[in-house]
Amino acid sequence: MSESRSGWPARVGARVMMILGEDDGMSTAEYAIGTIAAAAFGAVLYSVVTGGSIVDALTGIIDKALKTSV
Repeated sequence: MSESRSGWPARVGARVMMILGEDDGMSTAEYAIGTIAAAAFGAVLYSVVTGGSIVDALTGIIDKALKTSV
């Protein structure tokens, strides 16, 4: 009985390594897709923030804050 217990961690470890070894390129693909998604989100956010209405609204807020007297 002690013989089967001692072999158990080795078998589980070998099985985990076999499963993990099959997905070597998966993290690289996930990072690539995440990077592309972040770049696309940044481009959309940049186009929204630099649009005329947002710039006018932010300029109005800053002008109002600077013209306020104490």
